[in-house]
Amino acid sequence: MFRSNTPYPTDTVAVPGGHGLLFCVQLDDSKLNCFQQPQDIKESDFLKFLGKYGRHSFLAPSQVQPSSSAFYRAGDPILIYFDSSSVLSMLRQPVKMGASGLCVDGNPAGFLDSKSTSCTRIFANLSKSCITDPALNAASYYRDFTVLKVPINDTIVQSMKVKVTAVAPPGAPHMKDNACNNVVSEVIYEIEFSGTHGIQSVSVRFKVTSISGNSGSSLQQRFTLHFWTRTLSHMLPRSGNPGYITGAPLLIANVGQMSILRSEGDGSCSQFLRHTVQFGRNMRTGCKLSLSQILEESNCSYIQQKLYKALQGMDRAESLAVTGSAHSTQAEEWTAILIQNCSAQAMNCTSCCMVPVTLEVQILWTKVGLLSNPQAQILGARYFYQCRPLKFLSTSTVPLTTVVTFTDMTEWPEPPRGQPQMHWKLPFDIFFPFKKLNAILFLPNPKRRGKHIVRAKNKKGKVSLISRRHLKMLCRAALSPLVRSPGWCFVLSPHAIAAISRLYLPCRNQRLRNESIRCWSNIPFITMPLSRAHGKSFAHRSELKHAKRIVVKLGSAVVTRGDECGLALGRLASIVEQVSMLQNQGREMMIVTSGAVAFGKQRLRHEILLSQSVRQALHSGQSQLKDMAIPVLEARACAAAGQSGLMALYEAMFTQYSICAAQILVTNLDFHDEQKRRNLNGTLHELLRMNIVPIINTNDAVVPPPEPNSDLQGVISVKDNDSLAARLAVEMKTDLLIVLSDVEGLFDSPPGSDDAKLIDIFYPGDQQSVTFGTKSRVGMGGMEAKVKAALWALQGGTSVVIANGTHPKISGHVITDIVEGKKVGTFFSEVKPAGPTVEQQGEMARAGGRTLAALQPEQRAEIIYRLADLLTDQREEILLANKKDLEEAENKGRLALPLLKRLSLSTSKLNSLAIGLRQIAASSQDSVGRVIRRTRIAKDLDLEQVTVPIGVLLVIFESRPDCLPQVSALAIASGNGLLLKGGKEAAHSNQILHHLTQEALSIHGVKDAVQLVNTREEVEDLCRLDKLIDLIIPRGSSQLVRDIQKAAKGIPVMGHSEGICHVYVDTDASVEKVTRIIRDSKCEYPAACNALETLLIHRDLLRTPLFDQIIDMLRVEQVKIHAGPKFASYLTFSPSEVKSLRTEYGDLECCIEVVDSVQEAVEHIHKYGSSHTDVIITENEKTAEFFLQHVDSACVFWNASTRFSDGYRFGLGAEVGISTSRIHARGPVGIEGLLTTKWLLRGDNHVVSDFSEHGSMKYLHESLPLPQRNTN
Repeated sequence: MFRSNTPYPTDTVAVPGGHGLLFCVQLDDSKLNCFQQPQDIKESDFLKFLGKYGRHSFLAPSQVQPSSSAFYRAGDPILIYFDSSSVLSMLRQPVKMGASGLCVDGNPAGFLDSKSTSCTRIFANLSKSCITDPALNAASYYRDFTVLKVPINDTIVQSMKVKVTAVAPPGAPHMKDNACNNVVSEVIYEIEFSGTHGIQSVSVRFKVTSISGNSGSSLQQRFTLHFWTRTLSHMLPRSGNPGYITGAPLLIANVGQMSILRSEGDGSCSQFLRHTVQFGRNMRTGCKLSLSQILEESNCSYIQQKLYKALQGMDRAESLAVTGSAHSTQAEEWTAILIQNCSAQAMNCTSCCMVPVTLEVQILWTKVGLLSNPQAQILGARYFYQCRPLKFLSTSTVPLTTVVTFTDMTEWPEPPRGQPQMHWKLPFDIFFPFKKLNAILFLPNPKRRGKHIVRAKNKKGKVSLISRRHLKMLCRAALSPLVRSPGWCFVLSPHAIAAISRLYLPCRNQRLRNESIRCWSNIPFITMPLSRAHGKSFAHRSELKHAKRIVVKLGSAVVTRGDECGLALGRLASIVEQVSMLQNQGREMMIVTSGAVAFGKQRLRHEILLSQSVRQALHSGQSQLKDMAIPVLEARACAAAGQSGLMALYEAMFTQYSICAAQILVTNLDFHDEQKRRNLNGTLHELLRMNIVPIINTNDAVVPPPEPNSDLQGVISVKDNDSLAARLAVEMKTDLLIVLSDVEGLFDSPPGSDDAKLIDIFYPGDQQSVTFGTKSRVGMGGMEAKVKAALWALQGGTSVVIANGTHPKISGHVITDIVEGKKVGTFFSEVKPAGPTVEQQGEMARAGGRTLAALQPEQRAEIIYRLADLLTDQREEILLANKKDLEEAENKGRLALPLLKRLSLSTSKLNSLAIGLRQIAASSQDSVGRVIRRTRIAKDLDLEQVTVPIGVLLVIFESRPDCLPQVSALAIASGNGLLLKGGKEAAHSNQILHHLTQEALSIHGVKDAVQLVNTREEVEDLCRLDKLIDLIIPRGSSQLVRDIQKAAKGIPVMGHSEGICHVYVDTDASVEKVTRIIRDSKCEYPAACNALETLLIHRDLLRTPLFDQIIDMLRVEQVKIHAGPKFASYLTFSPSEVKSLRTEYGDLECCIEVVDSVQEAVEHIHKYGSSHTDVIITENEKTAEFFLQHVDSACVFWNASTRFSDGYRFGLGAEVGISTSRIHARGPVGIEGLLTTKWLLRGDNHVVSDFSEHGSMKYLHESLPLPQRNTN
């Protein structure tokens, strides 16, 4: 157990003169488990730190040696080695040359350059070439050589070689019947690489063909290299904050990775390639930059800027990531780079210019956190340019140098008080209960066979003996949650370890039971990054999951029942369960509770009532019991009677979760006395250290009246439990304060009033926009006191959330939801977002949509035409932004290949988008306000039903930037306001496309009608905005659609969760049509929702040529076949049997099942389909009509591919999605699906009473002709 859990050397040592062995663990550093706090590096401090720490790291350029690369760089040739001849060569990838496309064999394959090439070979003498030409023989592509894992630096050893594995290699080429057989037509290399260990494996596959003829025969060959990796080494998820890993690239804001100059083979500076700076590796590069073109300007400032750009790269680096996982939107995760440039003019030289020739990049970093899990973070960086005078027109080249140095600023503090200085130590909590001992030795007792003793050595050097019985007592004490002392040494015999393992170990301490939490000395470290430097509150809700120390304040309304006499036991039990869950995750929980007065009031009223009833029954008779009056109870007396019972209740509840709780009663005077404050602080820290939940309350039995103005000098006085919770949160440097009350959060006006709106995020300074109402039914504070306390805590560096703890639907998970970052209650933040909140965007979209609907149809069409023009005019900017998204997605490795294809934009895609948008504009002339029914109710009383927009649409889409202009155009044509939430993988593309959309909308002043949600809003939170959103349309995977349908609260969702599309092949099917339709339905775009997933075949077609053609076609297209249960029963050797007939594969896979008739095919589709798109292939019109009429799906086709189920192909211009629901819209949803109707009734003094039995009017209900539609 010990050997497997310690990272340090272990050994067994014989005791001199003894009969046993000592089990020893040796540590190299006595200063273990000490926290290292980051230091702020300012401009004025940089030179001081440079002098203090830079003695060995900040070297002069002449002293720094270039570091040789031990890895392939992108584009480097891949080295191969022929063992038999000891020849080093390169892996080749032939390419074509010239108009004829003949093969050039000398082209080297580039590392990480996944691509395919093709070329043509012509043979003057085929019979000779067939045997002698190595290009035709598969063996020459893998036999007799190995691939080197990394570029060679010295002697080639066996561990550097990677054997090339051939997959089903064909035989050698040979002539037969005037044809050369087994000729290689395609070579496919699959190369696995690792960022830290180079090339890992190489495999090769071949396709072969035959060549006929002799003189002038030709062969088209194809060569493919595909690079792949299991994981990116520096992007691996780690427990805790990963910091920087040695060798990982340094991240630069808005640029990507820090890079420095790189030289070409002739020593000149490369114009395009640069070296990536890797963390912890000092580098020095040099090259010569040509000035022939620059000097023509003869302008010092111009030359200077050119050289600055050459040294630093095209984009100016301004901010450096503190850790290797920094997020671009989190300002606190980036540090500014200090830049020191040169002066413009040289001294004593009128024709000279001071130009930069050397760039020193100096980076200061430190190790932060536990030494058992060190985290490297960057503290500061400086770009220091060294300059020299340059004479105009006298120099054609300038030598440039770049130096990168890393300096470790880690400064280890002294060990904690009482920590031994010896280097022998076992890193386990179980061995640290003995405060008076330096070491304990377990030795065999020579006088008593089988018995062991313990020699304990104290600080004075005296040795005492401890028997096994006392040892058991000590070990039980060590595991007790109440006794945990840090930092003591053990040297144990193996027998003693076995004895300890058999002891009874109590499991009351959840920290020892929970396998996800380990303890190292007295400092726990957990599998989630909870620790953070205190002093700044969280800026966003999503960061709350990192909160380590949390205070939960329970208001009186939360703890007490509605009658104010007694506790709400069910609600309280749910809160205790949530607190226990978070405590067992390794967080430090504290509770500030009310309820003592209410609990005491219940007990005292019961006692008084019982006393009075007995007394009056004895003296006044039973008839007067009902007239008894309960006297007014004094609050201090109620608190005194209720405190013990309240604490006993908490203790009983926490015991169910193996957690210990402790009570602390405080008053305002305790915070005014410095000694009492220190005592309180020490008590709370000790309780938290021992995994005990402190329960704090004001001592209402003795509390004096609040002092009116005692908090005017920045220190809040303890007037109520709100101020107490805020004071404790700041004093204890907690990360989060959760205030639970009987309202959902903070409203801009008293809750219950007509215009009251819940404030999602409250910022300091917003108090003027809030109107406070009366306080709650119980308690002393009210919402105004809560806001005041929350702002004071926020100023002290503690994040605050005010939420409802009484609502029966959410109280069971309100605390855990808050910690998980869900949108619950009001979150107090000091960081105001740059743009509007999502609620404000929703209101802007509604107002903009109403203005949009009021425009003339020609004006809406003009907006869409303008957007179509912008897509083609701004093509370069759009593709550049999309390129950034693709590069980031590939670097992070998070997207599968089908999603990368969806993410990619191209010129052809943009042209198709523009065409589709123009179709929408042309078809939208009479979409809004079109009369679809006219009825004359009575004389001069006419009714019309007209089309109107739905309102505000929320469209959520993944990896599909082309979706944004499509959906925007449909929303504009239908007069709807639009909220767009795109995936972060397409952030750059979505941003520019949304900008172009708003530019088009601006021509008629409706820019706000389409909004792009860029905040850190979770999709689940957006789906709760039922007062702002009228319809949700998800565009993405089936999992996304299901999640949104589950999360939507009161908002209809239009879409399909799955696209299980069927193709049924009837007995009367045409041979020519079957393979074409099936191939197109499955292979044209297998990731689409309208791709074929299940192929139904009539039983009579089995073992026919048509069936064989279908199977052969699927095999050629590399479609993996799964057999349905019935199909598998007909086969002796069947493909893998399908796990479920309701599977959407989304790839080159499909299921084949057999049916006996068209009726059975329809029943199968109804049972296993998703009502999306289903197809019949037959020449029998009667069978086809039966299928079309009886299949209950959104789209049913006859002799056509399932891929036609698309808005663009239907002529709708575009679609917002495909709906499988049975109300409102079904199938591809275009403009018509985004409209609803309203009724217009035009009368003249009409009342219902005129149409009564004795009235003067009668209903006519005549249908009137519709107005002529605009068909232009």
